[in-house]
Amino acid sequence: MLTFAAAVFFLIITPGPGVLSAAGVGAAFGMRSGLRYVLGLFIGNNLVILAVISGLAALILASPVVRTILFALSTAYLLYLAARIAFAGSKLAFAPAQTEPGVINGILLQPINPKAYAVNTALFSGFAILPDALVAEAIWKLLIVNAIWVPIHIIWVWFGVRLKQLDLAPHLQRRINHAMAASMLLVVGLAVAAEL
Repeated sequence: MLTFAAAVFFLIITPGPGVLSAAGVGAAFGMRSGLRYVLGLFIGNNLVILAVISGLAALILASPVVRTILFALSTAYLLYLAARIAFAGSKLAFAPAQTEPGVINGILLQPINPKAYAVNTALFSGFAILPDALVAEAIWKLLIVNAIWVPIHIIWVWFGVRLKQLDLAPHLQRRINHAMAASMLLVVGLAVAAEL
């Protein structure tokens, strides 16, 4: 369970459309707007989780070949995302927000967010906790994911609010991007180790 919790932490804290847009909303519109947006992301992410659990997870668990293919695709996407962040240069890899998004915008982002599917497919199809009790395993995973997901997204909003107040030099911005990319590579390593 600790490996699963560590994977959840690193998969969620590393940049993707959800956390980057949450930080962007916090930077552009402040904490209150950011929290409304995160509520939408939370609802949307749980809808994605339910979609994965109810359909995709059953298919994955029934076929080791499909499970391996989806694991490989998820891993490839995470590697791509890590490379994109690492090579963002001296600009912070935040998704800029032009208009104030709310709960509905957060809900609508998650079903079209490829990282939400990649992460939740990897988490709910891998890291067997209770392999003989799939429903109990799904419930435990859902509780663990949400217990880690909520504070991390609130921290990203706060981080966006605080980072906007700073005037960082380009070399510091590059270092932040490299650290975010390294965290994502750590997640890929944890996922591969769990599959071996």
